[in-house]
Amino acid sequence: MIKQSFKFFILPVALLVAGLLMSHCNIKPSEASLDEKNLKSETIVTGLTMPWAMAFLPDGRVLVTERGGKLRIVKGGTLDPQEITGIPKVYYRGQGGLLDVVLHPNYKENGWIYISYSSPKKEGEAGDDNGANTALMRAKLDGHQLTNIEHLYKASPNVRGGVHFGGKILFDNKGYVFLSLGERGQKENSQNLSKAQGKMVRLHEDGKIPSDNPFVKTKDALPEIWSYGHRNPQGLVMHPTTGTIWAHEHGPQGGDELNIVEKGKNYGWPLITYGIDYDNSIISDKTEAPGLEQPVIYWKPSIAPCGMTFVNSPKFKEWNGDLLVGSLKFMNLEHLTVKGNKVVKKEIIFDKIGRVRDVKQGPDGNIYVVLENTGSIVKISPKA
Repeated sequence: MIKQSFKFFILPVALLVAGLLMSHCNIKPSEASLDEKNLKSETIVTGLTMPWAMAFLPDGRVLVTERGGKLRIVKGGTLDPQEITGIPKVYYRGQGGLLDVVLHPNYKENGWIYISYSSPKKEGEAGDDNGANTALMRAKLDGHQLTNIEHLYKASPNVRGGVHFGGKILFDNKGYVFLSLGERGQKENSQNLSKAQGKMVRLHEDGKIPSDNPFVKTKDALPEIWSYGHRNPQGLVMHPTTGTIWAHEHGPQGGDELNIVEKGKNYGWPLITYGIDYDNSIISDKTEAPGLEQPVIYWKPSIAPCGMTFVNSPKFKEWNGDLLVGSLKFMNLEHLTVKGNKVVKKEIIFDKIGRVRDVKQGPDGNIYVVLENTGSIVKISPKA
């Protein structure tokens, strides 16, 4: 009798410990077909060229950025052949180009559209290199033209090369806008507070720097920095009920991460990492260290995460509060079951669809996925 009681005591304790360990581990995903999930998918538009992000206008149209530097309109499942004018010059090289597009939370009242892009050197600047870094602008849309253009922020310094621009935009509904910045291939600068590489920055909606940012009074630190030690964040969302900010970022081999982004914290790149370099060399022999944040989860092998959305829809009641994450490498969509600040389960729900660049829940409650290589947008919805 004593042995049996001990057995029933040990099991729940073991499960509890396993759950705690899962908070920053590599969870192997299960696979579930669309039929098993009672889902259907349909392509709603094709003909885009290297699409990167989408934003839903109140009148039913969809704005889509093309990385080559064009902003397009989709209406009623048709790609408008007339592009939108007023886009600034972009540095279209490697991963750089026209990036995110997000509507201001009060768009219906103020009409502001926020756009991130890789911005080249200004005309007349010294030097002859063609470097660039990530910039943020806002404008209003009049027909097929951007008006009232305001350049809000440009990361410094300009860097040659075509990798790791970040570029995701997020409003926290408290009057602030966040912008993710990749480290532009210079990993050591993720830890350098005098450079905007590998950082999350926090601005007022007009681009001014908040006085309560964590490094405003730190000598030689850029006052716009909110957090640092990032590599290349390309997913940035806010939990619909708790308001916490979640981000995922491209790591090296085996080092993609999902993090909860908090004020002033250091997320470790490249001092700690669960990955190794692409030539199989060791970047760091540490996966954790005092003062450096652990990821909620990491992906091994790397999935090249891109795009992410929290589900908050009556059409997907079982998923509400969960995350959907796109994969460029494996061309699928992952469903991450979220409990509190932990991911307790992963499953692939939409496999071999193409290189996922953006994932968003639409105003109609359905899920929309931007596919880079096929130049299309796909809608996922429950079967009738």
